[in-house]
Amino acid sequence: MKTESALVPRKFLPVFVMLVACFALWGLLNNMTDNLVPAFQRIFTMDQSRAGLVQVAFYGAYAVLAIFAAVLAEEFNYRKGVLIGLAIYITGALLYIPACIAQSFDIYFIAIFIVAGGCSLLETTCNPYVLSLGDEQTAVRRLNFAQMFNPVGSMCGIVLAQQLILSHLNPATAEERALMDEATRQGIIHNELFWVCAPYVGLCAVAALIWFFFLARREGESVPSKSAFARVGVALAFSILPMTVLYFIFPEMNKIAWVLCGVTGPVCYIVLLKDYREMLATLLKTPRYWFGVVAQFFYVGVQIAAWTWLNVYCQKELGVTPAQGAIYYTVAITLFIVCRWVATWLMKFFNPAVMMATFAGCAILCCAGVMHLPTKVLFTVGQLPFSANILCLVAMSGFMSLMFPTIYGMALGGLDPKALKLGASGLIMAILGGAVITPWMAGIIGDAGSVWCKFINGFDTAWDANLKLTQTSLRASFVVPAICFAVVLAYALVFKSNKTNKEIK
Repeated sequence: MKTESALVPRKFLPVFVMLVACFALWGLLNNMTDNLVPAFQRIFTMDQSRAGLVQVAFYGAYAVLAIFAAVLAEEFNYRKGVLIGLAIYITGALLYIPACIAQSFDIYFIAIFIVAGGCSLLETTCNPYVLSLGDEQTAVRRLNFAQMFNPVGSMCGIVLAQQLILSHLNPATAEERALMDEATRQGIIHNELFWVCAPYVGLCAVAALIWFFFLARREGESVPSKSAFARVGVALAFSILPMTVLYFIFPEMNKIAWVLCGVTGPVCYIVLLKDYREMLATLLKTPRYWFGVVAQFFYVGVQIAAWTWLNVYCQKELGVTPAQGAIYYTVAITLFIVCRWVATWLMKFFNPAVMMATFAGCAILCCAGVMHLPTKVLFTVGQLPFSANILCLVAMSGFMSLMFPTIYGMALGGLDPKALKLGASGLIMAILGGAVITPWMAGIIGDAGSVWCKFINGFDTAWDANLKLTQTSLRASFVVPAICFAVVLAYALVFKSNKTNKEIK
């Protein structure tokens, strides 16, 4: 009689628990960063496109440093990847202090990039690390279980952002700030930026505790060779130097183009080295893998974009404040957490790909509701009104819940072990979607004459000077999430078979 393998063998439990803590940490950082967009928009009185550079910095760093993380794991091991990722995060978080003192968005941009670089190393190493802690038959479910704690961290990030960042934003509008004397305005900005800085620096203590755990956990590891150190060093140079040179020589360069140029450095590195080039060739010959990278790009893009503009949508449609909008965000993340836990349990009985296809189809219907349903209040919870379109907006998060780990597990399932670490980096590079899809939505939101607005009828076309949008353009922007979910749906349907990569010809 066949017995089911343990989800996490007992000998791996301590490591698994600390890896789960890493999942929660970067989930917390991701969602705090989402709230920096409306925060910086108000603090620095900037439009959506410039405030959206926060997401370009954060998710661009994921793309640029993912290959370096794979090289690090390949030449050293997963444990050292976790250690270096945490150290980079701590460095970036401490850089928030001079950014606050200088009241400089540019320094914040660099600090956010470094923080996200640490998260990139953590995700690139922690996800396959979790997959390796037990039987391959339970790998996707084990990763889904670990990922369940990622939105728990996200929830903590939302609470911290709401209580420490958004609640300390001065309610003065851009017009009112412009009328203030310089000393008053600078005092307000300093106080607001202090509360932006506080949670990121405070989390360094948590990161340090995890760092010391993995530092102490040495189990007969061999000392890396000099050639391994050289490869890691060269990979880091290929990842960082091109971006650094471009940033300071061309400071006005479009930041999305800057990120895309930065990605070419690490790609060139793996093409130049024969063994990594062979790994890349193996990955490109595996449709289940490379289509998974494409699907992950669009999934991460829709998650970040939808959550970034959820607050703005609630402000415009319901007339709530940014702090009240964050409560709707909290409701959405709560639903995300509950649905991920339920979905992980259901995977014991149903094909994960079929479940993902169903969820993607429902998410597309939610996008249609967000775009076309009226803002007629159906009921109120406490002081929060809910309408049909807002319910669709919140429900979208529930249908997103299982997508990231399911795409990740499907794409890496049965992959040649020699290419596994590089394959993991490709899926983390796909997080670049957050840096591309979010500005795409922002472009539609801020363009009252967008071609997509022609498909939205019966809504207000008057320009909102405070939010810098129209009701029509805001609703029209949700065509972008619908397109993203359609890509995820296609991937789930094409690869709904339980066959592994080795079996696909």
